[in-house]
Amino acid sequence: MAQVISSSEFDSKVLGAQGPVLVDFFATWCGPCKMLAPILDEVAAEVQGKAAVYKVDVDASPDLAQRYNVMSVPTLIVFENGQIKRSTMGAQPKQSLLALLA
Repeated sequence: MAQVISSSEFDSKVLGAQGPVLVDFFATWCGPCKMLAPILDEVAAEVQGKAAVYKVDVDASPDLAQRYNVMSVPTLIVFENGQIKRSTMGAQPKQSLLALLA
């Protein structure tokens, strides 16, 4: 299951991670974000041990949304070695999310 993390956890869990990390910047009021949630959980289970999947609530962590120029939700960003590798916006099918991590 994709874990929701806060600003205080972001640097250690995402930027300091070994391997790829998919971060879903979401909002609790966002319809497409709600549709994406179960797909994200499936992806998290499938890539466990190879990649990490986290969620950041843009309302609870506006500093992170601003730092990464998140203008709409959901925004999905893949980080590797603390750097942004890929990003996409909007609800995505499972295969697209897996491809982002490939």
